[in-house]
Amino acid sequence: MPAVPSTLELPSSVELGLGQGGLAVARVFAPTGTAEVYLRGAHVSAWTPAGGTPVIWMSEQSEYAPGVPLRGGVPICFPWFAAHPTDATAPSHGFARLADWQLVEAREAGDDVVLVFVLTDTEASRASAWPHRFEARYTVTVGARLTLALEVTNRDTEAVSFEEALHTYLAVADIRQTEVAGLEGTPFTDRLTGPRPAESTPVRFDAETDRIYLNTPATTTVTDASTGRVITVAKQGSASTVVWNPWIDKAAAMADFGDTEYTGMVCVETCNIRDNTITLAPGENHEISASYSVA
Repeated sequence: MPAVPSTLELPSSVELGLGQGGLAVARVFAPTGTAEVYLRGAHVSAWTPAGGTPVIWMSEQSEYAPGVPLRGGVPICFPWFAAHPTDATAPSHGFARLADWQLVEAREAGDDVVLVFVLTDTEASRASAWPHRFEARYTVTVGARLTLALEVTNRDTEAVSFEEALHTYLAVADIRQTEVAGLEGTPFTDRLTGPRPAESTPVRFDAETDRIYLNTPATTTVTDASTGRVITVAKQGSASTVVWNPWIDKAAAMADFGDTEYTGMVCVETCNIRDNTITLAPGENHEISASYSVA
């Protein structure tokens, strides 16, 4: 099991054990919501508000094996997004989602439960395509809403640049009856066809969708017409948003994604990528956060 400080005392609302594939997982039982977070990748794999249904989606085909990213949940993409621009051997979306994070704090705060995870550079990370010293601190607050905050500090002696994303998979009843609002008026890059002008209507889904919206701090809402549920994604410290659904062909081509599972999920990702890449001087830090609530 990844290291947990011997002095760390867990409140009764937090259990640390083994999850699927024997991976270490922290399970949270707050009065107003439950969640689970795998220590590998500090990967939120579940959140359900009390009296509600699961908000975070995980693929039933996800692998829980060494060196393999989980499919679904909230992967942390850092320090690059998607493929590395110059190193084809580097893992997609960076090394943070494959690394073992240390659980350093677990506490109750009113009706919420707060977990704090830390990742620092290692000999292996410094030998990778991003050879810098850093500290990443990830705070997961579980309750009637889920709040995720990733703070990165530059511990190096020179400026560092990085991309980051909270690559959130949200559960919906039927993607074909789902819309994502809040990004109207923002031009975007369609990764399938190229740059596109702003649209005046919410994003709706009838084919593979992979859109990058830059220079927008907008709050988004995911309306699931099949159930009437509305998920709000409010963010801070983020200038990019990605909206993604693989649809039929891409879902069928992924070994860790069920052929028809695309109908039950949509990714609304809180990011700083491409033109919104973050640069920190030595000693500087930056925090990106997303807060999810349900109506």
